Amino acid sequence: MAKQQPEEVMTLKRALTARTQEGYLYEKLSDKEDWVHCYACGHNCKIPPGRDGICRVRFNAGGKLYVPWGYVGALQLDPIEKKPFFHAFPGALAMSFGMLGCDYHCAYCQNWITSQALRDKNAGAPLKDISPEAFVSLARRHKAQVVTSTYNEPLITSEWAIDIFKEARKHGLVTSYVSNGNATPEVLDALGPWVDLYKVDLKDFNDRNYRKLGGVLKHVLDTIEMLYKRNFWVEIVTLIVPGFNDSDEVLKEIANFLVSISPDIPWHVTAFHQDYKLTEPDNTSVSTLIRAAEIGYDAGLHYVYAGNRPGYVGRYENTYCPACDELLIERWGFRILKNRVKNGSCPKCKTTIAGVWNKEGLETMRALRWRY
Repeated sequence: MAKQQPEEVMTLKRALTARTQEGYLYEKLSDKEDWVHCYACGHNCKIPPGRDGICRVRFNAGGKLYVPWGYVGALQLDPIEKKPFFHAFPGALAMSFGMLGCDYHCAYCQNWITSQALRDKNAGAPLKDISPEAFVSLARRHKAQVVTSTYNEPLITSEWAIDIFKEARKHGLVTSYVSNGNATPEVLDALGPWVDLYKVDLKDFNDRNYRKLGGVLKHVLDTIEMLYKRNFWVEIVTLIVPGFNDSDEVLKEIANFLVSISPDIPWHVTAFHQDYKLTEPDNTSVSTLIRAAEIGYDAGLHYVYAGNRPGYVGRYENTYCPACDELLIERWGFRILKNRVKNGSCPKCKTTIAGVWNKEGLETMRALRWRY
């Protein structure tokens, strides 16, 4: 017998069901009547009629997959550095939006109000109905150069994000995803024409720990490799949780994996703070962040950043030339204090600095985007 849901969850479920339309990131199963296969995320759910996928926001009604559309559960104007993207349009403003739901259930989620809304009666944000045109108009009114799908897992709401990004592109805006990286080739094919920047949370290098969060390590590693090959601009974040993923062994494995794809992929090692259901571990120390950053550089990465502790991690907030060690971008938290990158290069030795620094670089990246 199915577990009965609290009334708060059922009320929210009804409100979300009313804000859907038929998706297209799925196929009908020929061997099971009215079943569908959703490939928006790495769970590849096979969903019978009347049931939800693992994310709980994509559902099968009468042999059709219905997906979230037409609302936001979170909306905020942030510096692009907060996403964090450190090698794309420094100092730009990003209009960030999120819906509700996630395909993971991390005990330390810092966006649990939106991500765990259908799993936890204490979660859930007010829904604001909005059209893609109205959202983009709002972004332009606030001088945003970037629009970002974040706060929940964007892969499971990709049809909505693509509609927003199509409108954003008409007005010259940059588009980005902040994701757990649990993707499929099919969803990346759909996102390819519309998403410029992609941040992936690489949470661990231990599959057992990943499964505790609701994921599979290999899916995330495959996603990072696919993103790089398809010429998305990719940055990686590892939230370092004491006692969970802070060992030298794990950090070295992550760093070595990234180097094997490209030493130019920026790696952000960020500080955990006690949140949601995980309140026993200590907050991440500055010394742990610095140790992780040094492991990244020792492995051969060119750009490693220690985050969430502004003013305490020294040079690990800044960007330096990997060839001559010239200070290129000086930061304090999410603030740009100095930017000396010139046309994507170091002004001292002329070494190319990996990133998307201007519209010309953006157009070059888009032109190189692999089509599958």
